This record gives sequence, C-alpha cells and structure tokens, in this order.
Amino acid sequence: MFQSSHAQTHRGTVRKINEDAFLERPTQGVWVVADGMGGHAAGDVASQLVIDTILKSIEYLSLDEITTTVIVQSLKESNAMLQQMSNTQFSGKVAGSTVVILLIKDDYYHLLWVGDSRGYLLREGVLQQVTKDHSQVNDMVDEGVILAKDAESHPLANVITRAVGVDSELNVDIKSDKLELGDVFLLCSDGLNKEVSDKEIEKVLQPGNIIDAGMALMHASLVRNARDNVTCILIKNKSDIDNMSEDSDSDATIPLFV
Repeated sequence: MFQSSHAQTHRGTVRKINEDAFLERPTQGVWVVADGMGGHAAGDVASQLVIDTILKSIEYLSLDEITTTVIVQSLKESNAMLQQMSNTQFSGKVAGSTVVILLIKDDYYHLLWVGDSRGYLLREGVLQQVTKDHSQVNDMVDEGVILAKDAESHPLANVITRAVGVDSELNVDIKSDKLELGDVFLLCSDGLNKEVSDKEIEKVLQPGNIIDAGMALMHASLVRNARDNVTCILIKNKSDIDNMSEDSDSDATIPLFV
C-alpha cells in the first residue's frame, strides 16, 4: 500500500495575508497543516517556522527513522523558538500556531495535533473527526455547559486553549490506529470547517478522487466568503492496482455546495 495526496491553501476572501502553511512529504509518510494565530504577532512567521522545523527534523531521515517522538521533539523546538522570538522580536506579543500532523508507516496512522486544526478520517464512506479541538468551546461541551451543535456558532468559538509558542511547556496529543485500504484523511485549518460542515465534507469525499474533492472543498469555502485562511490536505491510502485505475475516478460526480 502507498499514499497519494493533494494539498492546497488560500488566504480566503477577508484576510490580507495567508497565515496558514503546509508540508507534503508522501515518500516519508508525513503531512502537516499549521495555522498561525490570527490577531497575534506574525502568525505567518509562526506557522512557517513550525513547518520548517518539522522539515528540518525529517528531511534526511528514512521512513523507518521517522517516529512520533521525532515529530514531537521538533514541535517542542518550534515552541521554544517562538517563545524566544516573542520576547526578542515582537515586544512580548504572542507568535503562535496550531498544527495537525499525519504520519503513516508500518500499516498504522498517527495523528498529532496542538490547537484546533483538524484531522479527519473517511473510512467505508463514514467521516469521523479523529482529533479533538483544544478550544474553549470544546471544553464547555465536555463540561455540559453547551451542546456540541452550538459550539461552532458560540461567541468563544475562536478561543483556543493550546498552541505552539504560547506556553513554556507544550503538550501534543497523539492518536494512533491501524491503517486500512481505502482510508482517506483530511487535514485542515479551521478556515475550512468554519464554512463547510462535516456532513458536506463527507459527501464531497464519497467519489474517492482526492484532487477533485479538494478543489470542491476549497471552492465551497471561498464562495461562502471564507472569513479565514483555508488550507486542506487530502491523503488516500491505496494499492498499486488502485493507482493504475486512478483515472477512472475522474468521471465521478463531485457535489458542489454554494
């Protein structure tokens, strides 16, 4: 089995700069989406630093040598560097980034994340959010203060409780599980899920062509006047035979939401 992927990013229709960044390394089984913290100092610098530090840590490693420990260590290095930059270059203002990372090796997947950038898995036609947002509203849902269906529209929906570069200690959540043939992963910044619901994402991913699906998701967010930067990476786990017949997916109809 091997993985194909498709990544794209857009500044959206409101923001003047794109504070998102991504990394796509299919031969090493690593994909990353980082979202610089909007409204803070140098969010674009923060997200790119996270990406560059991860790349530096794995660039010359084989797939066998890349582990979740290596990735976590790179995030901690980013955390320390961003804290130092905050004190020396940004007058104490926070320069931070959320991040979600997918590592695939040895027939297992590993999702690592900090903040509210998300990792989804489509398996046998059913979409599930594997990551769990580090956010104020998610804590409120867990505590029974608000309902899950009201979280996205809550006034505190943009308040995150964890990010790279914010605290001296960085806690990274990790979810690992067995990989299955046909699995499709979606990594995205919150600019996508603010505009496109999970049900809509699930419907777009059904035909199986990740390039067409990625373009449809980006289009859907932009025609809804994407208020934030939008970044998404789709990763499909498939066999050699699937790869040879990839073009057969191109005739499948992709639903478009407006």
